[in-house]
Amino acid sequence: MNQLSRYREIIATYRKHGWELRRVLLSKLTRLEFASDAVEEFGGAAISEAEMDALWFARPSQQSREAWELRLVAESPYALFETFAKDEPEERREETRSAMEARMLGRLQT
Repeated sequence: MNQLSRYREIIATYRKHGWELRRVLLSKLTRLEFASDAVEEFGGAAISEAEMDALWFARPSQQSREAWELRLVAESPYALFETFAKDEPEERREETRSAMEARMLGRLQT
């Protein structure tokens, strides 16, 4: 299965379970492999170049919280999960998401 097919499959699965695609992380190699029209498949999600291929999903969670999941796009499934209070400042959320990306990248490099 190629990377674009993996992205499509993961996105479809998460949407089926109520998750909304918020961000797309593309490695340089994957970005070069994708035609410009393939990138448009991600809708309004923010696309960033990264050292790994991954997707950020979000959905409402229990007790008025918002769940975010970082899902690696690879043969072996791997994801990190965090919930945020609705009133948590965006700066704090972004710090946490950046730490999650670093943690996932660290796992890939070991």
